[in-house]
Amino acid sequence: MKKLEEYVRTIPDFPEKGIMFRDVTSVIQDADGLSLAIDSMDKLIGDTDYDVVVGPESRGFIFGVPIAYKNHKSFVPVRKKGKLPCETIEAEYALEYGTAVIEMHKDSIKPGQKVVIIDDLIATGGTIEAIIGMVEKLGGIVVKIVFLMELEGLKGRDKLAGYSVESVIKYPGN
Repeated sequence: MKKLEEYVRTIPDFPEKGIMFRDVTSVIQDADGLSLAIDSMDKLIGDTDYDVVVGPESRGFIFGVPIAYKNHKSFVPVRKKGKLPCETIEAEYALEYGTAVIEMHKDSIKPGQKVVIIDDLIATGGTIEAIIGMVEKLGGIVVKIVFLMELEGLKGRDKLAGYSVESVIKYPGN
């Protein structure tokens, strides 16, 4: 079996010149790559005691649901504003050009529940920082955050200081 890094397709100059885009679709469209990604992320969770997996739309769903299923945990989706049908809480976070709003159901996390957050990539860390704020507002405790890939040059990990953060693959640039 190949190493996980070998499944990641790198596309130079996308979406703009100088950017090396790390494409996760090349990982998930290969059965061995997908299996290796899920198993590698799950291994980083290790023996962490947790109750629920939280993942942001959409790639957090791709990796979070199988990990939750594998460990017989529940999964809580975090979605773009206006996509969830019940009462929600929301958080705004900064994008490169402007802001975005994400939501989760108000009843999705119970006070005291231990939460693992799963996503495909950490870049600037804004999305996960917003998710942490919502989880904690609902009384949850973030015990681990796991990413498939990390762009270390963008220093997103700095926004998550004080939390246990793991990445399967680390790229030194941005």
